Amino acid sequence: MVFSSLPFLFFFLPATLLLYFLVPDRAKNAVLLGVSLLFYGYGEPVYILLMLGSILLNYTAGRLLGAFDENEKRRKTVLILCVICNLLLLGFFKYASLFVSTVKLLPVFSFLPDPQIALPIGISFYTFQSMSYVIDTYRRNCAPQKNLITFGTYVALFPQLIAGPIVRYVDVEWQLQHRTHSMQMFSNGVRLFLFGLCKKVLLANALGSIWEQCKATADANSILAAWLGILAFTMQIYFDFSGYSDMAVGLGKMFGFSFVRNFDYPYTASSITEFWRRWHISLGTWFREYVYIPLGGNRKGKARQCLNIFIVWGLTGIWHGASWNFLLWGLYFGVLLVMEKFFLLRLLKKAPRAVGHLYTLLCVILGWVLFDFTRLGDMGRYFTNLFTAQNGLWSAASLDLLVHHLPLLVLSAAFCLPLARTVFTRLKNKRVYAVLEPLCAAAAFTLCVASLVSSTYNPFLYFRF
Repeated sequence: MVFSSLPFLFFFLPATLLLYFLVPDRAKNAVLLGVSLLFYGYGEPVYILLMLGSILLNYTAGRLLGAFDENEKRRKTVLILCVICNLLLLGFFKYASLFVSTVKLLPVFSFLPDPQIALPIGISFYTFQSMSYVIDTYRRNCAPQKNLITFGTYVALFPQLIAGPIVRYVDVEWQLQHRTHSMQMFSNGVRLFLFGLCKKVLLANALGSIWEQCKATADANSILAAWLGILAFTMQIYFDFSGYSDMAVGLGKMFGFSFVRNFDYPYTASSITEFWRRWHISLGTWFREYVYIPLGGNRKGKARQCLNIFIVWGLTGIWHGASWNFLLWGLYFGVLLVMEKFFLLRLLKKAPRAVGHLYTLLCVILGWVLFDFTRLGDMGRYFTNLFTAQNGLWSAASLDLLVHHLPLLVLSAAFCLPLARTVFTRLKNKRVYAVLEPLCAAAAFTLCVASLVSSTYNPFLYFRF
């Protein structure tokens, strides 16, 4: 993961901050655009051209929508063509391999070669951001941006470029040109960035190693090993992605931006409906505003509402990756949400809240099995090990794994709850806090650096999206 790499922490970020605060306000967007393109091109220089093309496409569409303000037919044509071009770019780079591999299942197309197309990192995120600008400009929710550098900064802004949160243009339109900076905002950003870094490096990476061990022995896993593995993955993906989001929002604050919160302790939810209001909030908002509501939402009867939910969740699933298991994962949650809409949510509200918590956690945990296994056979075997004792209830290896990692699992479970926020709130106004905070921050940062130096295992699950 780029944000939790030593070159980023000790070279790129300090140099960027120094340059950013040295230049006058009128040049700050140009600096951010330049360093963002440098950041993006560090791993894949050729895809800078793709990003520049996306910036020019959507900037031009916005200007045309402004120029055709009195001609609704032309405005609609510009919108449709721009959305189609964005989706074609996303579809080609992200889904061409899936399409060809699926078509090749038919004997008549078996001769087709497998396309070797590298996935540009962050393409799903910046494509959705760009489309939000064009759609909102069409709806007259925002004015067309006339400054190409300002618009390019919005699309390419490196803190949230790779994996969100998905920032809608209407939410940062004013900030792009009139943002303010303060030591308080900067220090809040540093605090949030460090918190996210700890979640990613100290928790997600360690939990990921448990999951990898359990996946490697999936065929022979006892029930204990299977549940231990998927519980570790459940917390890993939360700390991995929410940690990145915290770092992105924290970095944004350092540069004067206030990005939307992307996670709100989703594992405390007592229904799937509530879970998806707390998990990846920016993606849910995007699909609601630009897909669900335009399709009719809940305004055209129950049958149409069900169809709209399945369309949104099918798209949500396939957005996460070019594999059919993601579509299955999305439709799985679509089914649960439809059930809650029509009867299950009413039953959950009558039951003790603990029942809702257990139901939600079980559904989400099982959903992560669908999410991580791209092969149906592997997925099926893992489900079998979760619910049958064909390999025993436990084994010496699984007990050893549990005992060895029990402190990590307990600590991780605690940080899935708003415990840290509660402690922080209570201590904030006490005099001891002024001494403890810098000491704890220094210790946490030292631990993160030590972990990065000593470990080669630093995956980032949302890079592929």
